[in-house]
Amino acid sequence: GPSAASLGPPGTVYVGSRGDFSVCAVDEIKLARGTCTKLDSMPDGVAYVAPTNEVWVTAPQDNSIRILDATTLKQKARLPFDGQPEGYAPDATRGRFYTNLEDKDTTIAIDLASHETVATWKTGCGEDGGHGIVLAERDGFLIVGCSARVVVLDVGHDGASIGSLDTGDGVDNVDYAPATRTVYAAAASAASLTVGSLAASGSLSPLARVPTAKGARNGVVTSTGAVYIAHSSGSEILVVAPEPED
Repeated sequence: GPSAASLGPPGTVYVGSRGDFSVCAVDEIKLARGTCTKLDSMPDGVAYVAPTNEVWVTAPQDNSIRILDATTLKQKARLPFDGQPEGYAPDATRGRFYTNLEDKDTTIAIDLASHETVATWKTGCGEDGGHGIVLAERDGFLIVGCSARVVVLDVGHDGASIGSLDTGDGVDNVDYAPATRTVYAAAASAASLTVGSLAASGSLSPLARVPTAKGARNGVVTSTGAVYIAHSSGSEILVVAPEPED
C-alpha cells in the first residue's frame, strides 16, 4: 500500500505505493485521489522538486530514479545508477538533488536541469550505507542517517565529513528543524530517539536521548518541536514532545 508521500504545490500531496507501483496526486483538503501513474519498478522515496515542477521517485530495485511531470505525472526521464538510490533531498538553492547509493556507501549530487551526476562523495556509514537524508539548505549541510549514527557532509566543500553523532542501531530516515538547528533520529533497534544540535561549523552535539519502542523509526518533527514516530509493529504513531516551559 501507500509507502511514501511528499508535499507538492499548495493543496497537493504526492503518494507512492509499493503495493501497485503507483504514484498519485492527492487533494490534501478533500482527501481525494487525482491523477495517478504506474511505474515499471517499485517506488520507494517520493520528492516534489519545486524549481522544475517535477516529482522525483527513487526506485532501488532497478537502480534508478524516475522523474515525473508534477502536473500530468507522466514520466519524463529515467536516471540509471550503479547502485541503489536511498533517501532524497532536493536543493533549490544550488539546483541539485541528493541521494545515497546505499549499497556503495556513497552520496551523489544530481543537477536538476541536466540530470547529470555532478558529484560523488563517500558517505562514511560503512557496509550498510546511508539511509535517509535531510538538507540544512542555508548551510549546505547534508544530514545523513546511517544505521547507528548520523553524519554531516558539507556540499560546498566536496562532501567533506564534518559531523557525527551516535544514535544506537536501527536508524532509517532523519529529520531537521532549521529554526532551532535540531536533528532528530529515531533508532528502531535501540528503541530511542536521539536529539542533537547542529553547530554552524557542521558538528553535532547530543541534546537528549528519549526512550521510544522497539521498531519505532522515521520520526518527523513539527514546527512546535513535537516528533511523530512510526511504530508499525504496534500499529501506532508515537509522539515525543518537548517539555513545556515553566
